[in-house]
Amino acid sequence: MSQDRPLSFEFFPTKTDAGHEKLMGVARQLAAYKPDFFSCTYGAGGSTRDRTLNTVLQLENEVNVPAAPHLSCVGDSKQDLRGLLDQYKAAGIKRIVALRGDLPSGMGMSSGELRHANDLVAFIRAETGDHFHIEVAAYPEMHPQARNFEDDLVNFARKANAGASSAITQYFFNADSYFYFVERVQKLGVNIPIVPGIMPITNYSKLARFSDACGAEIPRWVRKQLEAYGDDVKSIQAFGEEVITQMCERLLQGGAPGLHFYTLNQAEPSLAVWNNLKLSS
Repeated sequence: MSQDRPLSFEFFPTKTDAGHEKLMGVARQLAAYKPDFFSCTYGAGGSTRDRTLNTVLQLENEVNVPAAPHLSCVGDSKQDLRGLLDQYKAAGIKRIVALRGDLPSGMGMSSGELRHANDLVAFIRAETGDHFHIEVAAYPEMHPQARNFEDDLVNFARKANAGASSAITQYFFNADSYFYFVERVQKLGVNIPIVPGIMPITNYSKLARFSDACGAEIPRWVRKQLEAYGDDVKSIQAFGEEVITQMCERLLQGGAPGLHFYTLNQAEPSLAVWNNLKLSS
């Protein structure tokens, strides 16, 4: 299988200098595989705003891979968002991941002038025209706060119609959920590329907590096998690598336009899957 579709990697900004240096080392290691871009997350209510900005600029300028900052609207004023967009534009950033964002505890939903991701997409387009390639989030297994699946599909279509260029999904472990989601939104007239988000399996307890919080279903057979390994880290990682590789093969064979890896600031788990897929660098 040749790399005829783009791959990308996501990082989160670190809290310490040592963590940041480790992150930059991981980024340089992944850069050798010529990814399409690196994305960098943005904490609840913009809590990592400065760290996200600094990380993105360093990725863009020193690692020489296009960087895509996450930008959320909850908790930020239009003036704050406008200032960030101006900084990114001046720095030559060409891609943004536009999200509603999570609320810090104690912050009401009314915080910020823009309430929804489609509002943010429309705002970015109004402020910057076609300068940015705008990514939005997709939820093949439904956003955990959505009232129902039909509403969630309509919400996604609203983001696409507001001016999104493409989408990255929440991670999942069932390829059918991805294909069904794409089929359903296409029936709503949405034809932007929807790239599967891929979470390598390396630690079962952490994965279970993440998945319960974000609504990503771990299939029962995968859960039971991971539970059976207990504290056998090598077996967990080997099994996880096999499961994710097989899913990625099916996604690419089924027409997925690329893969976006949630690295958790580690290189090896994502590269193991990449190399198993025999994707050229």
